[in-house]
Amino acid sequence: MKKLRKEDYTVGWICALPNPEWKASRLLLDETHEVVRLGLAARQQYVYGSMNGHNVVMGCLPATQLGTASAAAVASEMGSTFPCLRLGLMVGVGGGVPSETKDVRLGDVVVSQPDTTAQHGGVIQYDVGKALQGGIFQHTGQLNQPPEILLSALGKVQATPRRESRFDAYLNSDSFEDEPDFADQPRADRLCESEHAIPRPPRKREGPAVHYGTIGSGNQVMKDAATRDRISKEIHGVLCFEMEAAGLMNRFPCLVVRGICDYCDSHKHKAWHGNLSRRRQQRHGRRSC
Repeated sequence: MKKLRKEDYTVGWICALPNPEWKASRLLLDETHEVVRLGLAARQQYVYGSMNGHNVVMGCLPATQLGTASAAAVASEMGSTFPCLRLGLMVGVGGGVPSETKDVRLGDVVVSQPDTTAQHGGVIQYDVGKALQGGIFQHTGQLNQPPEILLSALGKVQATPRRESRFDAYLNSDSFEDEPDFADQPRADRLCESEHAIPRPPRKREGPAVHYGTIGSGNQVMKDAATRDRISKEIHGVLCFEMEAAGLMNRFPCLVVRGICDYCDSHKHKAWHGNLSRRRQQRHGRRSC
């Protein structure tokens, strides 16, 4: 097992939840490294390793301390502790926003991408703004966009044919099959209760799709379909809602990567949090209810 210096790590990877997010992320490492001695001043715990030739340090928000403020604290310490970080990633689960224009389904992946028309960096903090007369809420504030090196990498990923990508190799890794948390078969993928089910045709290709666009971030759990759709429409088509990214963008500019585990509606549950195993991803493409 390698032992590197803190200056050797160039990729910072942050998760919100110890399980399944941090646990699943650790399984993606090609190799793990020995723990780096950081001194008594360090308050956060990290995991070290390499992925596709990059030295990666992974951190996680403290247990039970979710939200933008906690994310900002973890990102601030990571950035000051590891001075040579060039890339930042926020990776975990999120709530999808299905629409007529974007066929977002459980198990899909949403990646933040700047919108030049709407003039934002890919993440919008939807719960910060002004309450105006007539019940109108005006969103205010501006979050930084990812650095140029990440935007260049994002373009390369989008231009890479699926057969040349390592996406499926990581997705189908045997590491997940050995973990009980990622092996249970979840319930069917439903947009609403059974009496109001919205039929969707099977996809041409099995497995998850990757969507690029706007991610809505705030300090509240989104669990109402009407609110979800209203906010998504107001801020230029949000594809996913989560609770941490807005705390990172101005301190730890990064790309946000979220696996869709629910639809931000009244029957939101955690059955899909561990939806990372090969068997379930293969079956997912055949679910259309």
